[in-house]
Amino acid sequence: MQEQTKNSNFCIHGMGVQIAEALAEMWHKRVRQELGIADKDGPTMRDIFACHFQGCRYSFGYPACPDLQDEEKLFALLDPARIGCTLSENWMIQPEQSTSAMIVHHPEARYFNVL
Repeated sequence: MQEQTKNSNFCIHGMGVQIAEALAEMWHKRVRQELGIADKDGPTMRDIFACHFQGCRYSFGYPACPDLQDEEKLFALLDPARIGCTLSENWMIQPEQSTSAMIVHHPEARYFNVL
């Protein structure tokens, strides 16, 4: 019984993490719509997954912005403590099913510019 509860907790945790990521993508799309640039989005989900849209959503800890410590600067600007988010000693957002991002709408914004 304890093993089944543990497995259920992992499933719920994984679902929470995936929902947080999906919501971040939804807000990125909404920002593009409000800026009037969503018409440049690729017509299929494959295009969206291949980043065929204008702008980028950057998050600390990923290869384009690898320094998690920069999360402190974003927290100083946005004050997410007002909605219950804090940073761990390793700059991870608590609760874990939380995310932050900087959305850049410039047409030349890319995750990596490799020639």
